[in-house]
Formats: sequence, C-alpha cells, structure tokens
Amino acid sequence: MDLTAQRLVFRPGDAGYEDELAGFQTGFVTRPDLAVGATSAQDVVAAVSYAAEHGLPVGVQATGHGLPGTSEGGVLISTRRMDTVRVDADARTVTVGAGARWGQVVEAAAPHGLAPLNGSAPGVGAVSYTLGGGLGILAREFGYAADHVRSLDVVTADGTPRHVTADSAPELFWGLLGGGANLGVVTELEIGLVPVARLYGGSIAFDGRTTPPDALLRGYEEWTRTLPEELTSSLAAVVYPDIPQLPPHLRGRYLVSVRVAFTGPAAEGERLVAPLRALGPAVSDTLREMPYTESPTIHSDPDFPHAYYGDSVLLSGLDVAAAGELLALTGPDADAMHVVQINHLGGALARPAPNAVPYREAGWLVRILSPLDGTDVAAARKLHARAFGCVAGQSLGRSLNFAFGGGDRPEGLYDAETRKRLAELKVTYDPANLFRRNYDVR
Repeated sequence: MDLTAQRLVFRPGDAGYEDELAGFQTGFVTRPDLAVGATSAQDVVAAVSYAAEHGLPVGVQATGHGLPGTSEGGVLISTRRMDTVRVDADARTVTVGAGARWGQVVEAAAPHGLAPLNGSAPGVGAVSYTLGGGLGILAREFGYAADHVRSLDVVTADGTPRHVTADSAPELFWGLLGGGANLGVVTELEIGLVPVARLYGGSIAFDGRTTPPDALLRGYEEWTRTLPEELTSSLAAVVYPDIPQLPPHLRGRYLVSVRVAFTGPAAEGERLVAPLRALGPAVSDTLREMPYTESPTIHSDPDFPHAYYGDSVLLSGLDVAAAGELLALTGPDADAMHVVQINHLGGALARPAPNAVPYREAGWLVRILSPLDGTDVAAARKLHARAFGCVAGQSLGRSLNFAFGGGDRPEGLYDAETRKRLAELKVTYDPANLFRRNYDVR
C-alpha cells in the first residue's frame, strides 16, 4: 500500500499537518516526516509497515496528554478518530477504540448502571492511560484499569495485527499492560466495567496560608490509616496565579484540598469525612452524593491545552515531615507555579495481576506538575529533583502514567525484574526498535 497516497497523511508544510500534531500537551512538539490520521486498524497496519520498510521511528498520539515517543524524522500515528465505544452490559465490558476518551466511556456505561476505571480527567485517552497502568478514582477498591483488561488488538512492529488475550499470548498480554506503547500500536481493547452508578465524593479545600499545610498533611495521613478500600482519596496543593482568567475565589490563593471518592452509602461517607472537616475552616466543601457521570467534578482538572512538565515518585510510606518539606519547596515561596498531588494507594492496587504494572507495594504516589508558562523545562527539572529528594528515603520508583514531560528518561519506571522481562519482549516483537519510546526499556 502506498501510504503517502492516503487522504489523511500529512508532511511538514501541508495544510492540516499542524492540526494533526496538536494535542493537550503544548510544551513539547514533535516534528515527524509523516503524520498519519488513522481511522481504522488497517490504516495503522499501513503506517507501521511503511515505517518498518523505511527504517523510521514510530510515535503514537491519541489525545496528546503525554509525549508520543520519538517520532522526529519518522511517522506519527494519530488515533483520535478511532473513538469507538461499545458496551456489553450483560458481560459488564466495554470495547474501546484507541482514540476514545474516558468521558465517552463513562457516558456510554452509565445508562447500564456501570462505570469504567477511569482517571480524574474525562478528556484523557482511555487506551493509552490503561496501557500505562491506569490509576483511577476508584483505584483502592478495584485496582488498576490494566487489571481489568480482557483483550487487546495490537499492530506489532512487523505490521501484523494481533488479537491478544491472557490465554492466547500471555507474555505479550503481560507486557502491553503497563509497558505503554513500547511493543506496538493498540487499536482497540476490551475492558471490564464495575457496577457503580453513584458515589459519595467531592473535595474539601483549605487556605494553606492560614492553616499550615504540614498540619493538614499530617491530619490527612492519619485519617487514611483506617479507611476502607471503598474510599480512594488524594491531597493536592496549588498556588493559583492572580490572573483574571481564574474565578475570584481562586485568584492568588494557596489551596490545599483533599479529594474523595467513596462507593458506599452517603451517610457512611459523611461519617468518614468528619475528621477532614475538623482539620480547619474550609474555603470550599463540595462533598456530596452524585451520579457517577459527575465524578470529573471531584478533581475539576483543566480541560484546555497547555504546556507543562511533570513527574512522579511512588513511595513505600509517607514521611509527613519529609513530604512537608516538599510542599514548602513547591508552595507560595517557589519561583513558579507547581501543582502537587499526593495519592493514597494500597487496597486492591497491592494485589498481583498478570501485567507489567510495577511497584504494587507502594503506599503513596507523589506527583508534581509544573506549568511551563513563565519558566522552562530545565528550571522545572531542577525544582523537581530538589522536591523529590525530600522523600527519596522511601522512594520505590516512578509512575509511567504520571511521567508527563518526565517521560524523557527511563530511570525508575520499572523495577529490575519487570524491566528485564519487557526488554526480552522488545527483542521478540520490536528488534529494530521501531517504537522508540522516550523510556526505552532495552
């Protein structure tokens, strides 16, 4: 097949080339020789086969929240048009195309009283998020999204489309889930849904300038010690800029918020969050019972494209004093804006599953995201190194889902045994390193 003769193939300078590259992350731009707007698995086969024939690197982009891999001078496959979502309510599964977003899946599952194990932002690609593990808002109760995958359709580096299950190709199935897009282009996957139609959740925010953040963190950590698995939560600390684009109640504020998702009865949720409300006067309190379709309001992630650099660290435990130092470095006295989120893990996340998602023993995840407006990547990296250094004593590694711009380095994304197995799979399925991810495991 002559790939360059296809309608949705763009070269630099062509009308539509820049639009095809555009994504949610605007801080890092890749310049492939060819951008392919795939509408089917056959288009992906053609693009991968063309790249293999010409020895070109391949990157894949759905929504563009992360980095699409090293496709400079190569081929970028855009999958955003492949957004099929098919729910099988009887089997409690959904089949999701490579370009589908979590919001679409939530809306399709809701009429059946079901929910996917989605992340906090409805605009994130469901497939790419799941391939990185998928730490969702119900994670402590149900585990990683990757743990619920039934099958994947993938095009490997030889241009072969494969239907992969835990029975048909157990090692490839293992590596695709947690290994990201390092072994091929997943065009579709089937994943289980959970019987959740409503939840008790929301956030409670405190003024970090009047209520000490380290005291809030200490109270939050103590609160998590006796929580049931049905409650998943995180703490976020953000210094909002004083700009007119923000609502008046956020401008210039330093807010420390606790986000909650609980699938039990609302009355029990009210009882469980009572200790949080006793931590100090709240700036806002949105905790309530809600239909699952309103779950994006728990985090209220920004829905507009912007430039950012981010990274993460998984911890065996949370040293509150050390984490308090991290908050101080990223708070009001920092030279630039930083968004910190501390996720409480454990529960179902700690249980083994047939996939490559590492560090299941982690009790906490710390994430830092730095908008790049007004700063640069080098400055953000320097700050992150200092901040993560505060909690280095309990560090296990990093999370692929939350490497963001930090995906430009492979250190710590996998433990030694997982990395070894992924490297062996890479030799088997992509010996020429066609999918040159920034976190290459070879």
